[in-house]
Amino acid sequence: MRILLVEDETELAVALRAALTRRGFVVDWVPDLDQARAAIQEAEFRAVLLDRRLPDGDGVTLLPAIRALPDPPPVILLTARALIAERVEGLDAGADDYLAKPFEIDELLARLRAVSRRRGNGAVEPLALGALRFDPAHREASVHGQPLHLPRRELALLDLLLRRAGRVVQRDAIEAALFGFDDAPLSNTLDAHVSRLRRRLTESEAGVVIHALRGVGYLVKAG
Repeated sequence: MRILLVEDETELAVALRAALTRRGFVVDWVPDLDQARAAIQEAEFRAVLLDRRLPDGDGVTLLPAIRALPDPPPVILLTARALIAERVEGLDAGADDYLAKPFEIDELLARLRAVSRRRGNGAVEPLALGALRFDPAHREASVHGQPLHLPRRELALLDLLLRRAGRVVQRDAIEAALFGFDDAPLSNTLDAHVSRLRRRLTESEAGVVIHALRGVGYLVKAG
């Protein structure tokens, strides 16, 4: 799940990015509205965490641009502004939720799950294929009821492929979901992640096969 974090407090942004990355998210961080506008035009995000007090204006002013996207992601406002009137203003402007600073990461994760459910943004029910089961809400995989521990990128790759099981997922779409602006993957990076995930699924006897279509993408199915 790729998230855009718009936050000018460096210490908070670094901590949030690290915490979300450890939980399997791909997080792109920008410190102002100008860079945020460029980011939403360049990449497809599944959620936006948006501060209100930014160096070049109120984060709320970004909401119309987000809502104008072909598939607009849910937006959670992150701010120290705790007045009820300001929360109402943000929600009325188009935000999906509002989280006052300081907050715990577990509450943020719960709110991300909630806005995804409300907006139908991605599967929230467990996904099953063969003996493999994946819980998108808690980002946990298991085979035959036993936990399958995967690095965050392999977990994100599994998530994406299972959502489209039986269909070809193009390389460009996978790379856009797995890698942020700062990652700069090499030409064979995705292939290496697929190879490692395929090996883990085989070793665990998941009954799941990942097929490669050279130059096009990948397809996952029971096998």
